[in-house]
Amino acid sequence: MNSSCYTCRRRHVECQMSQPPCKKCQKAGLECLQKRPLRWVKGATFRGTAKPSTSTGNAPQLKQISPPQSDSEITVLNGVDLRHTGAVESLPPRIPFSLDEPVTRGLHEDSRYYLNYYSKCVCKLFVMFDSQRNPLRQLIPAAIAHPVLMASVSALAARHRANATQTFEQVQARDYSRALKPRYNASLYKYQAIKGLSQALSDGTTSVDILIISAFLLILLDLFESGNDNWNFHVEGVKKLIAGIQIPASSRELGTTIEGMCEFAMRQVYLVDTLGTTFTRPGLLATSESNQPSTALQMSVDKAYLGCPEYFLSALRSFSAARDCLASPGCLDTIDAYSLLQTIQVSLESTQSFDCHAWATELEPSLSTFTGPAQSIQLLEKLGQAYKLGTLIYGWRVCDVFTGDSTPLDDIVGELIDTVAALRSNEALFKCILWPLFVAGLESQDAYQRQLVGDCLRRFWFETKCINVINAEKILQRFWAEAEQKPNSRSNWIFSMGQVDGDWLLI
Repeated sequence: MNSSCYTCRRRHVECQMSQPPCKKCQKAGLECLQKRPLRWVKGATFRGTAKPSTSTGNAPQLKQISPPQSDSEITVLNGVDLRHTGAVESLPPRIPFSLDEPVTRGLHEDSRYYLNYYSKCVCKLFVMFDSQRNPLRQLIPAAIAHPVLMASVSALAARHRANATQTFEQVQARDYSRALKPRYNASLYKYQAIKGLSQALSDGTTSVDILIISAFLLILLDLFESGNDNWNFHVEGVKKLIAGIQIPASSRELGTTIEGMCEFAMRQVYLVDTLGTTFTRPGLLATSESNQPSTALQMSVDKAYLGCPEYFLSALRSFSAARDCLASPGCLDTIDAYSLLQTIQVSLESTQSFDCHAWATELEPSLSTFTGPAQSIQLLEKLGQAYKLGTLIYGWRVCDVFTGDSTPLDDIVGELIDTVAALRSNEALFKCILWPLFVAGLESQDAYQRQLVGDCLRRFWFETKCINVINAEKILQRFWAEAEQKPNSRSNWIFSMGQVDGDWLLI
């Protein structure tokens, strides 16, 4: 991007915005906006100004008013001027109904506002490509009917709204002075959601499917809050709820929307469970496979979260299980270590031979709607390649503990960093790659690679407003500092990550 950013244009300052934030805004301490932000205002918004009537005499002067025409003139119900960097570039697909319909009129004004915000700014962050079929947006009618789900949706929206007012540097410095009201609202709604879940589990009056969806949204909320709060408790809770379901969805009395959203939540909890295990203390999450979805994870690009090929999840689960055995000497006493090493090596070989191009080709029809057929396969192939390389690095580091080696992975790390950097041109897919990006950062050895990883992390914040990426940057700075102090020693991060101030969900 060679033109000046919107902030600098408004200040009549020229900048070369090769990546956000530009140097001029960063130096001035201003929010660097690529495009003119949406303006959310209280009451009706009118286009144009009053024009005098051409009639004469004492007839009343009539004002000629046109309805809102542009995205920047959306009417909402709370007096907030949204200064949002990158989260919304155009009006998202319509929500399933109008928020002005009678069904919404009994809601509190704040609830109506956050439902609108959730639909326009949050839903698109947790699918690869947004569309009218986005299961997160389609659950809004169910949220209106179920207070527990409504509280989870509102908490998610309020927390993102709070984060959207902050720069990367402000969040690092814990300067939350610009987001007091939405932060308070987010905490209140989160409390209501957790209390409601607890009560619903006790009295058994709420559908288990609604509870699964509500708890899944609280996992996503932790990405906005920190990435190391209570996500693992919510994951374990959802897994128990799923394991307790005796009747298949097709036989339960579910609406089509609830059934689709519940299936989406189940598939994504499996993904979160798998990737989350890689950066936690060994054995933190239960290893039961009972929550593995019966249907494919990659149904379509507008109903999938991160776009990680399903095979790599299976490989990562085997690597994580081997790491847990290594961390527990008693476990190795009952397992043939040589057989376990063979399993790891087989998983590494099959991961290496995985054909990302064939995987991308299979998914291309559902992607070409959003990107055009010329780009779709290439973009998806790069995304699959990022997860493939990250999985290989993780697997080799587990294998090294068994063999006592230190396998040189410089070529793989360099290729991974280049692949991630190439995805920066596509904001939809770029928001899917925090996990492989963090793995690349842990293995980065030179200043150039680390700078590129740091730039990508800031871009990820720009696109998502997830505070877990800011914590990811802090963790990497700590690892890099330790590497500088002890240049000849190389700690194995598959174990040491579980000792860094919490159990991290970096996705």
